[in-house]
Amino acid sequence: MKRLRKSGGVVVMAVALSWYYGCRTDARTVPPPSPASLPARAAVETSALPAKAPAGETLARMGYTIQVGAFAVLDNARALAEALTAAGLDAFYFPAGSGLFKVRFGNFPSWDAAVVEARKLKEKGRILEYFIVGPADYAVTRPGASRPTVDATPPPASVLREKLVDTAKNFIGVDYAWGGTSSRSGFDCSGLVQAVYQLNGLAMPRSVRDQYLSGTAVPEDRLMKGDLVFFAGTPGGPLSHVGIYIGDGVFIHAPGSGKNVRRESLESSWFRVHFSGARAYLGERPPGPR
Repeated sequence: MKRLRKSGGVVVMAVALSWYYGCRTDARTVPPPSPASLPARAAVETSALPAKAPAGETLARMGYTIQVGAFAVLDNARALAEALTAAGLDAFYFPAGSGLFKVRFGNFPSWDAAVVEARKLKEKGRILEYFIVGPADYAVTRPGASRPTVDATPPPASVLREKLVDTAKNFIGVDYAWGGTSSRSGFDCSGLVQAVYQLNGLAMPRSVRDQYLSGTAVPEDRLMKGDLVFFAGTPGGPLSHVGIYIGDGVFIHAPGSGKNVRRESLESSWFRVHFSGARAYLGERPPGPR
C-alpha cells in the first residue's frame, strides 16, 4: 500500500483503514501516569511473591482469576466470554492447546472472593465446572516449572518477555473478536493484548487508551519483546490500534472482527505512516539502541 498523503480523498481511505484495524478510541499520545502499585493478596500467597513489582514494571500483578470451559468450538468459547462480559465480568478466551479454548474472567483479591463469585455463577447456570488461578500460577511469579517457594526468585524480565511472545504466538490464526453487537465491539486488538498479559500474571487494562497510559514511553529503536506498539487512524490523530512487539521489527495483532490474529511488520506502509509510539511495561531495559 502506498504512503498516504494529506489530501481530501486520502482522509476517506484513512478512516476506512482505521475502521479495518478495529480498536477505535479517543486516546491521544500523552505522558503516562506513575507506575501502579501491587494489589492486596491473601496471606497464604504473600510469602511466595515479591513484596513489590521490580523497578520499571508499571502494571499491577493479577490476583485470583476464574477459569472455565474446554471448548473444541471457538464460537462457544467466544459466546461464553461475551455473555460473562455483558454480565459485568471482564472475560476473555484463549487457545489452551490440543485445539481447545478456555475462558478466564475476574481479578479477585482473595481465593475466597473468587470462589464465592464462581459458585454464584454456577448456581445460576452460567458456568459449569471452574478452576481458580492464583497469583503463584503465573509466569510473572514462577522461577521455573514448579510453584514458587518462600525464597523463590521471580524470573527476570527477559524470561517474562519471551513468555509474552510465546503466548501471543499461540493466538496466531485465531479469529479474535467480540462481535458487532457486543459492548466490547472495537476492542479486538486491545482485548488480545490484555489476554496475553493477564495470562502471564500482569493486569493489563482493556482499552487502547488505558494500555497506552499504563506504560512508559520507549523509542522505536529501543523496542524489546513484549512492548506494545500503537497506531492512529490518521497520522497524529487519536490512537486506534495496538500490537505486541515480538522482535526483528515484527508485532502480533488482532486486525478486527472476522480477521485472524497475525504477524505484521512495522515497515509495512500503513503501519509505518500511522505509527504513534511504543510503551514498555517491564523493567531491566539495557541502555542504548536495540
